[in-house]
Amino acid sequence: MIISIDLRNLRNATYLQFQKDFLAIIFRNDPASLQIESKYNELTAKSVELENLFKKVLANPISQELIILDGRRDDAINGIYYGALSNSYHFDAPTKKAADALLANFKLYGSGIAKLNYQAETATISNIINDWENKPELIQALTTLNLSSWRDELKTVNEEFSTKYLDRTQDYGNASPENMKLKREETNTVYYALRDRINALDLLVETPPSPYSAVINQLNSLIEQYDRLLSSPIPSEEIPPLS
Repeated sequence: MIISIDLRNLRNATYLQFQKDFLAIIFRNDPASLQIESKYNELTAKSVELENLFKKVLANPISQELIILDGRRDDAINGIYYGALSNSYHFDAPTKKAADALLANFKLYGSGIAKLNYQAETATISNIINDWENKPELIQALTTLNLSSWRDELKTVNEEFSTKYLDRTQDYGNASPENMKLKREETNTVYYALRDRINALDLLVETPPSPYSAVINQLNSLIEQYDRLLSSPIPSEEIPPLS
């Protein structure tokens, strides 16, 4: 059976690449001989539509500004995390205590904050900043670790990002009824239809080996790679955030 992946948590660029990789593996295994050519072609068509819309999104000048701002806030959140993590090994007890307090606060919001979709990351960072500005032990921890300026940078760039994101949303609303969310939902429907078709045909094989075993194993390996990306901790390398 082809394993599941939470497609909702893949950023647009990563989501599009996943669909391309998924299709490429199936193509190498000959979709016609696997009796899935029709479903394969449907997903291919949807992926092309998605890519064309994605290119329009990137052409928007506000999208380019969002990419830069998102990179800045990812650097800030990762920088603070790294600063706390390194100091959690400090020989000085107050320094270590401050670092542990910040890491405990990070843990409340889960790993991979910099890999969340745009809206989720904005909301998560806003909540973290609220903690850091109102909880005395965290205010002191940032001061002790000399990370207050990093907090200020993170707050500023997150607010700038939120404003620009709303600007782009208005821009899209005025320009076209099409949007990435709708196109992704359409693509998801076709993706699941293809996945379920492969699984169903594999279950119908009465005499092993199944002709679907190879493609299923390859697709599962691909999905596991993208799952590791989704579950990786904050310091992990980021695929360009274009959602």
